[in-house]
Amino acid sequence: MSNQNGRYGSHGGQYIPETLMNAVTELEHAYEHYKNDTEFQHELEALYHDYAARPSRLTYAARMTQDLGGAKIYLKREDLNHTGSHKINNVIGQCLLAKKMGKTRIIAETGAGQHGVAAATVAALMGMECEVFMGEEDTRRQALNVYRMRLLGAKVHPVATGTATLKDAVSEALREWTKRIDDTHYLIGSVMGPHPFPMIVRDFQAVISREIRSQMMEKEGRLPDVVMACVGGGSNAMGAFYDFIGEKNVRLIGCEAAGRGVHTAETAATIATGKPGIFHGMKSYFCQDAYGQIAPVYSISAGLDYPGIGPEHAMLYDAKRAEYVAVTDDEAVEAFEYLSRTEGIIPAIESAHAVAHAIKIAPSMSKDKIIVINISGRGDKDCAAIARYRGEDIYE
Repeated sequence: MSNQNGRYGSHGGQYIPETLMNAVTELEHAYEHYKNDTEFQHELEALYHDYAARPSRLTYAARMTQDLGGAKIYLKREDLNHTGSHKINNVIGQCLLAKKMGKTRIIAETGAGQHGVAAATVAALMGMECEVFMGEEDTRRQALNVYRMRLLGAKVHPVATGTATLKDAVSEALREWTKRIDDTHYLIGSVMGPHPFPMIVRDFQAVISREIRSQMMEKEGRLPDVVMACVGGGSNAMGAFYDFIGEKNVRLIGCEAAGRGVHTAETAATIATGKPGIFHGMKSYFCQDAYGQIAPVYSISAGLDYPGIGPEHAMLYDAKRAEYVAVTDDEAVEAFEYLSRTEGIIPAIESAHAVAHAIKIAPSMSKDKIIVINISGRGDKDCAAIARYRGEDIYE
């Protein structure tokens, strides 16, 4: 969907310091070569199948469907992947690519910690050094994932600057990359950053929508009417959407984190509240203050509190091909509890944003319609935080 210079409509591009131009050019050339390399593709497929446990299941949510009384609901179970989220899809691909490029060290940013855990996991598998940058606030919210990364051999750097969340972790990782390009690959975790990262991450995550297509044809003999997913930077959503972009009868719905509401300052709903800008090497929509500075954002979800959105999502929004809706903390927490009690599936609080919107729209749809919700990750990591949100402390 992008042209040669990494543009998605008016979005995308490469807004980076001169010191990184050689690195991203080297990466682009390597990717263009290996994506068409049969041996690389075979290795990638083998790792997806044998290590990441793909294809992930497409589960019919019978009790949820019956309870809501409208559209038939299926859940794409990325929570069942090794490491517990969709992040492994991209990490396996990028680590394999970095290895082919002769890199021995990877660095990564992480918000909820799932990308960091996936990066540490695959680095251990492939014998690579791994360092992860994580906002100090997020290290507190996601202490379990910090321990998992360290257990897997990664060095975790808490980032105390700015709001001490995901955007600051990205900034720090980019700074680190400029210091050590020769042996280091920056493993971006979402469809953002300078070209070619949005394209590379999308291509590795597109396995999700390819599987949804084939699984839906097998189970229902047709494509779904709606595919929905949560959106922060937007990699799980882009993965779930990509194979359906050309299918005009399939509605694509991205569910952003509204935090305490889009009419408050405590939100991370970029499409609902953002304006065009340039940040982290790309042009896209960003949450900004009255002076055009990147605004602090908030969400109960550490994985969605990023102040921007990937450039291909910005293009899909401009073209009215995808819809983007805002879901509050309260709605996401209720959906987190609802799916757990109704289907015996504890979703990541990120994924619960998409579940929340399905709960809203499914009852008004006819019973012959089909919704697929991408359950981008599992919710073990969020249980303590949600308990605190509900006024309980499970560690008392």
